[in-house]
Amino acid sequence: MPSSKPAKRFEEADVHVGARVRSRRMQMGMSQTDLANRIGITFQQVQKYEKGTNRISSSRLHQIAGILRVTPPYFFEDPLAKIGNQDARINTDIFDLFCASKDGVKLMRAFVRIREKALRHKIAKLVEDLVD
Repeated sequence: MPSSKPAKRFEEADVHVGARVRSRRMQMGMSQTDLANRIGITFQQVQKYEKGTNRISSSRLHQIAGILRVTPPYFFEDPLAKIGNQDARINTDIFDLFCASKDGVKLMRAFVRIREKALRHKIAKLVEDLVD
């Protein structure tokens, strides 16, 4: 007999918090296993947290924040709000995906070290042209 309970659905906040955990962990060069070992859970549980399939309790989020050297509100913030998101094509999900990839983190670290504004602009334009 089928259950009358609706299928478990992902809550937007859980997905957002999970993406921010993954993004910050990747920025720090920390593996899921490293984070899991530091908080005493399996790396599979970290995967579930990062995907938003399992909700992170407030005490666990506080623990993760300490390990990732941020405050708990960091996980709820819009990372683009600080820079004034003038480009409607950019959204938090894209930013978090970028920061949650090894290549994205490498590109970001290298890009911010470029001092010349005109060169940064040319690089950004080149990347945009490659995907258009």
